[in-house]
Amino acid sequence: MHPRVVEVTERLRQRSQHSRRAYLQQMAAASAQPRGRKRLSCGNLAHGMAACNDTDKDRLRMMDEVNIGIVTAYNDMLSAHQPYESYPTLLRNALRAFGATGQVAGGVPAMCDGVTQGEPGMELSLHSRDVIAMGTAIALSHNMFDGALCLGICDKIVPGLLLGALRFGHLPVVFVPAGPMPSGLPNSEKAAVRQQYAQGLVNRETLLEAESQSYHAPGTCTFYGTANTNQMLLEAMGLQLPGASFVNPGTPLREALTVYAAEQAARLARKGEGTLASVFDERALVNAMVMLLATGGSTNLTLHLVAIGQAAGLQLNWDDMASLSEVVPTLAHIYPNGQADINHFQAAGGTAWLFRQLLDAGLLHPDVNTVAGPGLEHYTREPVLTDGKLSWREGPAASLDESVLRGSSAPFSPDGGLRLVTGTLGRGVIKVSAVAEAHWQVSAPCRVFDSQDAFVDAFKAGSLECDMIAVLRFQGPKANGMPELHKLTPYLGVLQDRGFKVALVTDGRMSGASGKVPAVIHLCPEAAAGGPLARLHDGDLLVLDAGRGTLELAVGPNEWQSRQPAVQPEAIRRGMGRELFAFMRSTASPAEQGGSCFTDSLHTADGEN
Repeated sequence: MHPRVVEVTERLRQRSQHSRRAYLQQMAAASAQPRGRKRLSCGNLAHGMAACNDTDKDRLRMMDEVNIGIVTAYNDMLSAHQPYESYPTLLRNALRAFGATGQVAGGVPAMCDGVTQGEPGMELSLHSRDVIAMGTAIALSHNMFDGALCLGICDKIVPGLLLGALRFGHLPVVFVPAGPMPSGLPNSEKAAVRQQYAQGLVNRETLLEAESQSYHAPGTCTFYGTANTNQMLLEAMGLQLPGASFVNPGTPLREALTVYAAEQAARLARKGEGTLASVFDERALVNAMVMLLATGGSTNLTLHLVAIGQAAGLQLNWDDMASLSEVVPTLAHIYPNGQADINHFQAAGGTAWLFRQLLDAGLLHPDVNTVAGPGLEHYTREPVLTDGKLSWREGPAASLDESVLRGSSAPFSPDGGLRLVTGTLGRGVIKVSAVAEAHWQVSAPCRVFDSQDAFVDAFKAGSLECDMIAVLRFQGPKANGMPELHKLTPYLGVLQDRGFKVALVTDGRMSGASGKVPAVIHLCPEAAAGGPLARLHDGDLLVLDAGRGTLELAVGPNEWQSRQPAVQPEAIRRGMGRELFAFMRSTASPAEQGGSCFTDSLHTADGEN
């Protein structure tokens, strides 16, 4: 094992001793109770199986047989989740054929950040993760189940499902993907049309046609944003079948993997093995971080992994991520870090090849438990159908396209491209894997904005034609729910293409698809909590060095201290349901602590056990 990986893992283990022990004690107490419906009264059980057919009722009366709860994030507005429409029937039939039963325990909401970008609904996005966690807990709280299948893919859905499922860590839990849509218009061409539209060079019809050619079919969007990062990390954590993430929907292999996921959940439940608490430990969390860094994954996971860790009593922080980033090489170039999409990545060798490289380099913990069985070696294999039968074979021995995947001996970059940024304005993160090194240093006056619309208005008025660091504040979890600021991406890209030195600094988020413009994001403390961003004025000189991870302010200390912090502009956080989430904004933890509404309650509960 690489000494840095060992060091970070041990540091995480030591820091988490008390809370992890309390979590495991809670899971052990749950395991000690009669399993699932064994402890239910006759009236409880009758309610739970009233709608089942006679065969399922007979099996549910057999208390030693397993019943698997299905938690689904299906809706047919999300392209990635539309294939899930037929999954409950497929999963139930697979379980029946295996001599078990399955029931849809509940559904959770699944919003599409691609639909809500730049819209009021985007202010609900991060908080929807915690709503999904609560929905998952409600679904599994019926105590009818011996294991669970979680159906979810996209941005906040997978983290929310995992947050909720971890409070039922005494059960085996298998995540079931649906796969990416086939390749459409290349992402780089789509981005170019977006920039042309931002400049007024093409009309809305042209833009819509380009977008529709890119997002064109059922399945996950093909760029390497948060949804596909989620899938990659689920495999790294051992919670999804090996090689299952990036098989296209509607194919025989996809269906075979779905059937096998149901069988595996039942198999684990029968054996009393593979519980979520035994799979998800500090080693699995470190493996997820390594995979995030090696693939240049979405910065949203710097929030989600912290929050997920807390749900299992693991106190991950940004320093752990930054420390690993120094030694984990970048082995994959998938858009926006390169030109290939996720289907090209899969064709070039995919997850099986990537796992082999990272294991051989000592960067992943091999001795972990997974839903496929003990050992991460399972994930160096890829699924295949032979005469209609599913099996796994060893992945390719070499990259089939070195513009997409490279070995650890000749990586795209010797580090993971994620930096912890510190300085006068607080602590944040920056992802440089998609940013040309020529743009890593920006020294320029700042322009301060309190909304995305104000920035766009300034761009259209022509007042941003200069070297500039755009500051967008009052965008943190407490201010407005921390929406993604992807709406700014084409405008900043245009300014950079015109030869100006530009960067973004914000206490908000950027999309998992953020790219070529350096962006210091998730700044803590946020402006709404009295953070330094609230004292910035237009024209203040900021000096960003993304390589060193520093962001400095060239304002004298006396003047700085004399400034009164700006107050968040009076904004009516009503409409599109935003008023219902006011209590979540008020209780949300800082971004560095996961932007979670559960932080205090989890710590309190763990401390009481």
